[in-house]
Amino acid sequence: MKYDVQLCEIVRRAEIADDTYDFTVQAPAFAAVAKPGQFAHIYVPGRTLRRPISICDIDRENGTLRFVFQIRGAGTADLANFEVGDTLDILAPLGRGFTVDPEKKALFVGGGIGVPPLLGAAKYYGQNATVAIGFRDKNHVILAEDFKAAGCDVRVATDDGSFGHHGLVVDLIRDVRPDILCACGPMVMLRAVAAFAKENNIRCEISLEERMACGIGACLGCAVELYDENGEIYMGHVCKDGPVFAAERVVL
Repeated sequence: MKYDVQLCEIVRRAEIADDTYDFTVQAPAFAAVAKPGQFAHIYVPGRTLRRPISICDIDRENGTLRFVFQIRGAGTADLANFEVGDTLDILAPLGRGFTVDPEKKALFVGGGIGVPPLLGAAKYYGQNATVAIGFRDKNHVILAEDFKAAGCDVRVATDDGSFGHHGLVVDLIRDVRPDILCACGPMVMLRAVAAFAKENNIRCEISLEERMACGIGACLGCAVELYDENGEIYMGHVCKDGPVFAAERVVL
């Protein structure tokens, strides 16, 4: 895993949903090597620890990275106050990303702020991708139009029925039989998605959301139980061994 620290200028900023922000930064060196599903550690002045933010999209031609994040505490609240023209101190690219094979048919399943890490990978598949994304309500729906613009078949669910399907996001995937399934979101959703994939013999990769202190595997802040090749449980790190894992490796 090769990573670096750079100062990156914010070239685009928008609030795209309730307490959810969309930043694009100029980062040509990162954009040249980053992979869908990886993340960055962003320094917020006055805060001891960097904030782990998933890479939403990569534009190699224009040399930019896109980050979509939700305010979850004081650190991300401070981050949301940055403006176009400001610079961010970014450690990236970190972790392992999704497997991408555009010749295959893919299914992407995301929940809430677990949706952004899926966009970069889904764009590779275009019309070969089905995207099922779930949110609390219509005020929290994000990136649906971005997936549509990439040519994906997009299906949206909300808990309260205020937008799209009224119910669980897993309700939207029962008729899909892809070659690979990629998911990111709440653990209860990941369990259901992994079970669906196993029942239908579909290759499944899941991205875990976890608090990360160092981002490079030096601390134990993001420890996760994993299965080794012999089926024995051991402790791994979401930041270094993931955040994307083969579903069968994770103790769900």
